[in-house]
This record gives sequence, C-alpha cells and structure tokens, in this order.
Amino acid sequence: MSEPPEEGEIQYGRTVAERMANRVQINVPGTGGNAKLEQAIGRVNEDDELYALWLASNVTAVERLGMTDHGPVHVKIVMNIADKLFRLLIEQGVEPSVVRNYEMDLDDAELIIALAALMHDVGMSIHRPDHETFSLFITQRKVTELLNGIYDLPTATVIRAEILHAIIAHRSGGKPLTLEAGIVRVADALDMAKGRSRIPFSGGSMSIHSVSAAAIEAVHIEPGETMPVRLRVELSNSAGIFQLDQLFREKLAGSGIEPYVELEADFAGEEEKRIVERFRL
Repeated sequence: MSEPPEEGEIQYGRTVAERMANRVQINVPGTGGNAKLEQAIGRVNEDDELYALWLASNVTAVERLGMTDHGPVHVKIVMNIADKLFRLLIEQGVEPSVVRNYEMDLDDAELIIALAALMHDVGMSIHRPDHETFSLFITQRKVTELLNGIYDLPTATVIRAEILHAIIAHRSGGKPLTLEAGIVRVADALDMAKGRSRIPFSGGSMSIHSVSAAAIEAVHIEPGETMPVRLRVELSNSAGIFQLDQLFREKLAGSGIEPYVELEADFAGEEEKRIVERFRL
C-alpha cells in the first residue's frame, strides 16, 4: 500500500485500489444530536462510488490541470467551514431558508449545507469547465440514495432540490437564493489556507493566483464584533490581498450572507517592506 502524499505533493500512477485504501473519513464535529445528518454522513463514509468520484475529481484538478485539491480533503474542509458558518449565523438569530419557506427545522438546514458541500465538486470527475452543472446530474441520484428512509418522499425531494441549488450557485457568477446556498458558496472560497493553496505553487506555477494563494497562512472563523461572523485571515505576504480582494470578494458578493460577515487580514511575515498594515473587506 502506498503512503499518503505529503502536503502539497502530487503523486502519479497510484492504482484505484491504492487511492481508495488511503481513505479520508468524513465527520461533522459537534453535530449536537442531529440524528438525520449523522445517519447521512454514516452512509457517505460507506459509499465507495462517492469516494471514487472525489478521487477522480482530484485527479482531474491536481494531476491533469495543476490546480488545487478538489478531492475528499477539500470537500471535508468546505463542509466543516460551512457548518461553522451556519452555527455562528444561527446563534445570532439568522433564519435558514428552508425554515422560513417550508417550516423545516435547523437540523434539515444543516443537512442540506453538509451534503451540498460534500458534493459541490463531483462534476470535476468529468471536466473542469461547467463542472457545477455536471455535479447536478451526478448528485441527483446520489442524494436520493443518501436520503432514502431518512425523510418521506416529498420532503426528500424538496431537500434534494435545495442541495442541487446550493451546488449550482457556487459557480462563478452564481446567485444563491437561499442562506444555505450562500453558506456553501462562501465556505468553498474559504478553503484557501496553506497546504491546499501551495500545491500549484510547489509544482512550479508562478501566476498571481498561485503566488497570492501561497501567502494565505491561516483562516480563522470567529464570532464577529459588529456582525455575526468575523473572518480573520493571516497573510505571510501582501500578495495575498489579491486572493481576498479579487477572488474571495467575488464569492462573497451576491452570496446573500455578506450582511453578516466581516473580514480582516493581518500580516504575519516580516520579510517584505509593508505596503499596507491591515486589510478589511
């Protein structure tokens, strides 16, 4: 059995069986008794087909296109970021869309967010361009399987539609119509710290995208001072401002959760001459 790759390392030629053996377990820390979500995540961890789709997505992204990780590590990180955003917003009384529109409960909204985060990039297994659309027809059947018996058919159908909406709304120019979709969109953009961002940089890419991404040291998600959520980003170099001002700003704009989020970037490195001392969005 091959060893798991080091941080930022790209490995070629591993068999499907070897890749499946180095399996990442999905868990949502502190689900707080959300039995429906726990049951769905249990099924996710037993689903060989879904895991193989994540692996294929990552081969497309990292090994064939030289991009950042889009596999099981990425979707697990995005799911956990999304869940943390969800909990902070709920603590401040922000109402999920399925609660407002369908009188569902918070557990249902959390499940929608978690499954959408886990499946938002499975279309990368086919191709990068329009992968959000490809993700829809793959996820349609997979979500039906995962929700079978957890909900009655009409409710499961609505929840599946909500998950599919969150997936398509994470695309460039996507306009989430629900709080849940907005959370997934922003959580995807927040998986930008260290190891993930340095994969293309360590592979020799010297674009502004890879250089700015490599400058992101850490992302902290905390209760805000003036808004429900405070995003505190540590940068080693001011090049990281591009990542925040150009890329993250686009994802946050139109997400529907921008009224609830404040962002501040601090500079940890001391090697360069300071252009700015602090950046706020």
